[in-house]
Amino acid sequence: MAIETALIKPVVDALMALLQRGEKATLKRNAEAALRDAIRELLLANPDENKAQARIAVAKAAGILSEDVLLAEDMLQKTRAAKAKTAGKSTTGRARKTPAIKADDKQAKRPATTPRKPAKKP
Repeated sequence: MAIETALIKPVVDALMALLQRGEKATLKRNAEAALRDAIRELLLANPDENKAQARIAVAKAAGILSEDVLLAEDMLQKTRAAKAKTAGKSTTGRARKTPAIKADDKQAKRPATTPRKPAKKP
């Protein structure tokens, strides 16, 4: 019985190592996909910054330390800086003007109509 246990243990250890390696590969693959999604999200016109930040955190937790992580973090910072910089501005960058005269006041301040000249008879 001791011989059987001695033969089974290396097989179990090898299987466990393969399983852990497979889990790490799956985790890394999922983290890389999350990172690609984060970059794609940041390239949109109106990115969801919280979602992108969460995906970057997933990639970091999986141990991915590549140029893509740095690129995504840099893009996130620039997106947040641009958003803070343009907050409250209109699309043209000018401050909005409010009309000085309200609609009710326009009718009250309208000049009186001038009488028409009589048409010439031929």
